[in-house]
Amino acid sequence: MSPNTKKRIKIYCISILIPLAVGGLSALLTRNGMEKYAALSRPPLSPPAILFPIVWAVLYILMGISAARIFENSNGPERKKALWLYAVQLIFNFFWSIFFFGAGLRLLALIWLFLLLLIVILMYFAFDKISHGAAYLQIPYVLWLCFAAYLNFGTWFLNR
Repeated sequence: MSPNTKKRIKIYCISILIPLAVGGLSALLTRNGMEKYAALSRPPLSPPAILFPIVWAVLYILMGISAARIFENSNGPERKKALWLYAVQLIFNFFWSIFFFGAGLRLLALIWLFLLLLIVILMYFAFDKISHGAAYLQIPYVLWLCFAAYLNFGTWFLNR
């Protein structure tokens, strides 16, 4: 295996582990909130609880692959901006679960989620300037966040 191949594998592994670790820590900190969530009235189309960790794991893997592509394909201010937006959205993603599941602050979580969605859309465009493929990998995330906003709003509305 060439040194370049080893370096690429390392970049991709680290890039995938970062969002998985952020999501895992958030899930660990909010695990007790899932029981409370299960007892709440939820809007139509609410998926079963088992689906959430599966979807999020896939989204975190796609995020990591996307970030690795940005890291590989650029080395200037565009990369710095794109990866900065990536880091900010990871922080927002982490705290949404804390607000929604951990603290039960569903209206604050909804507002936070709209900010997260805005940051992810900005990240999409920043990624697209560097790598169309990296940007396209964010489309499922944007769609899931829209669905999460519907679920967040519905849960807040039905339980206020």
